[in-house]
Amino acid sequence: MSERPHVIYAREQELEVAEFRRVLVESGLGAMRPVDDEARLKTMLEQAGLIITARLDQPGKPLVGVARGVTDSAWCCYVSELAVAASAQGLGIGKGLLEEARRQIGPRVALFLVSVPDAVRFYERIGMDRITEAFWFKRSV
Repeated sequence: MSERPHVIYAREQELEVAEFRRVLVESGLGAMRPVDDEARLKTMLEQAGLIITARLDQPGKPLVGVARGVTDSAWCCYVSELAVAASAQGLGIGKGLLEEARRQIGPRVALFLVSVPDAVRFYERIGMDRITEAFWFKRSV
């Protein structure tokens, strides 16, 4: 039986666009994100109040996960991306990213997100509560 790799979680506000894009694509979220629009990805990173990364503790410290949040740091934090590379899924990295995000924002700030259908069971399994009263205006572009 192989040993799980050690994962380093950190706040990384200066994350490179290329690394962010790669994890989005490798996680499957690339199909729902503007991965071919580098300027838009750059703005998404620059305007995020919280970027948490997961890197393997190996040479080169490869990025295997990212949680990107929009927050006021006082009341709420919306996690707009929780992406884990397919090769690292099942190692607890998604849960670890959310735990680190919660640690970084503190207990006075609520953390919420919108799940893709395939991830609903994951969020239920890690103890997140569902919100049935949520609403949104979809992007037009």
